[in-house]
Amino acid sequence: MTKQDIIKVFDDKKVRTVWDSEQEKWYFSIVDTVEVLTGSPNPRKYWSVLKTRLKKEGSQLATNCSQLKLLSADGKFYKTDVADTEQLFRLIQSIPSHKAEPFKLWLAQVASERLDEMQDPELTIDRALEQYLKLGYSENWINQRLKSIEIRKELTDEWKKRGLKEGAQFATLTDIITKAWADKTTKEYKILKGLKKENLRDNMTNTELILNMLAEASTKDISQAVNPETFEESKKVAKQGGNVAKVARLELEAKTGKKVVSSLNAKALQNKKDAEKKLNPKKPEN
Repeated sequence: MTKQDIIKVFDDKKVRTVWDSEQEKWYFSIVDTVEVLTGSPNPRKYWSVLKTRLKKEGSQLATNCSQLKLLSADGKFYKTDVADTEQLFRLIQSIPSHKAEPFKLWLAQVASERLDEMQDPELTIDRALEQYLKLGYSENWINQRLKSIEIRKELTDEWKKRGLKEGAQFATLTDIITKAWADKTTKEYKILKGLKKENLRDNMTNTELILNMLAEASTKDISQAVNPETFEESKKVAKQGGNVAKVARLELEAKTGKKVVSSLNAKALQNKKDAEKKLNPKKPEN
């Protein structure tokens, strides 16, 4: 399966999705869908109970749903129940929710947008920009984030060329890069920022994003230069790439006297700016 992991947003809630380019269809995380529709504090348990009930009723949905490895809150990939658009429409009928109809419309829109994007890839960037704006991020931060996605893709493409496996190996290398430049593992970094399911990069400040991009771009460039042949050799390259950004971080901290890696996140900073604007509005010019 040639697939691409993407985060979609419905009603300010993130839904993990996977695009299967071979079958040309979307797969959606069932747990995320249940959380959106029910607001349950424990959507996994809700789905477990519902799945058991559906099986007893002889529903093919509960037995035919697929499992794919999706990024979890701890930064690792785990097998997760997913459903395609058709299956998800049937699932929605089994969940009493006032959000059912809006969610159906959203699903139809997602499917339609993907067809448009296949014809015009620039639409993908435009829609990512729109979603981040809806979540309250500044345009300056969004530009950095979109660039970071491009650099990350170049790095993962390089890893694929080296025969490395998506999932555990990619997560390990990412952890090494992060630890090298930020002095924290991905998990420690997320704990510092008080994150659970949220994406770490979505909660980095501009400076953190820039240094993370430098670390990943350096890792890709070094890999292309030294041509690592094994996973162990790629781990060494990942540390070297992260160290390039660490040097820049330490120099910046020495010049400013401020720590780069902090509990601050981009959205919180934007909310702070908005609050300051309200308290100190600019005087109209005469």
